[in-house]
Amino acid sequence: MFPDFNRWSLPLLILVLQGLVFVVLLLSRYYRKRNVSDLLLGLILLLTCYSQTCYTVGFMGWYNEFRTTKINYFLINIALGLAPLIYLYVKSVTTSNFKFNRSHWWHFGLAFAVIAYRFGIYTYDALQPGFHETQNGILKIELDEAYVQTIMGYIETPFMLLYLAFTFQLFYSYRRKIKQYFSNTYKLELNWILSFLILFSVLFVYGTIQDIIGSRFMDLGYEKRWWLNLLTAIVTLYIGIKGYFTDTTKLNKLDFSFSPKTIAIPEDDLNTPSKSYAPEDLEHIKNLMDVESAYLDPELNLSDLAKMAKMTRGQVSEIINSGFGKNFNDFVNEYRVEAFKAMLKEDKHQQLSLLGIAQECGFNSKATFNRVFKKLTSFSPTEYLKSQVN
Repeated sequence: MFPDFNRWSLPLLILVLQGLVFVVLLLSRYYRKRNVSDLLLGLILLLTCYSQTCYTVGFMGWYNEFRTTKINYFLINIALGLAPLIYLYVKSVTTSNFKFNRSHWWHFGLAFAVIAYRFGIYTYDALQPGFHETQNGILKIELDEAYVQTIMGYIETPFMLLYLAFTFQLFYSYRRKIKQYFSNTYKLELNWILSFLILFSVLFVYGTIQDIIGSRFMDLGYEKRWWLNLLTAIVTLYIGIKGYFTDTTKLNKLDFSFSPKTIAIPEDDLNTPSKSYAPEDLEHIKNLMDVESAYLDPELNLSDLAKMAKMTRGQVSEIINSGFGKNFNDFVNEYRVEAFKAMLKEDKHQQLSLLGIAQECGFNSKATFNRVFKKLTSFSPTEYLKSQVN
């Protein structure tokens, strides 16, 4: 009897309905504010909820009650649409002033082709005699299930794997880029996006292993596949909550459109200054840090330092990378760490907490301070203080 609310269907139904709530919230916010990231995340959740809905109605007895249902024609694997959506979502969050343009539609070419194909075979089968008396028509059985689904199984896995690889590469490229631009990166590291990618990767690996086992070793029925659906529904809800309440528009007003000549410096060349700038330019940058203490500004970024130096961002970035052998982030934070050490020698920890001193030196978060200090000194701030006292 449909609907059958049981231990299989009820958890999925509750989670899917909650996921759909966040689909509505994200798409509504996109309509109001026109943030492309909201639209893309809303579509990601919509696809995963659609996939889970198909399984949920199955556990609720739909297929038993409606023996001639044609839902199999529309049980389309979402990977072909989900993979490019994930990639474009991360791109929209990590790219300043991202705009969805015509070229981005090509990412969905394969997904649109599959949708058109499914509607095509449905239309053909629907015109055949006796179609309303059966669940699947002749093309669904003799073409789709016999050949096409097997072929798609070989396409979807590498397709998803390729897009996940590109997306991780995009994300870590962004992480490296902000170190060339910002001195305090904690609020811009977008750890939520990393969690988002890891969760989808786990689902992908789980689903791939399940498909291999189900096709080659043993038959996995609906109940054995339920766990993946439950995990997917939980992940969908988590992503909906985090994605809606996390500000992913931090870069919308920033401009990364500069091209420093040197982004990474080979170790052998760290002490070899580039000849494309004058020695006095390097000394000028050093003076801004040593004398004017520009590093004390917690929001200091490459643009700010370039304005102070009356140079372009590209020039300042090249001087820091080539002349000092560091990226902008390490260059500024080394000054902050040295200032912190100097304040400890002056016994400032008697009046302020370690975090308070760090903030006086230009750090704006405990996480950034602890990580940077450990990286540059091999000690935690507390360990360093104890070593100085002893």
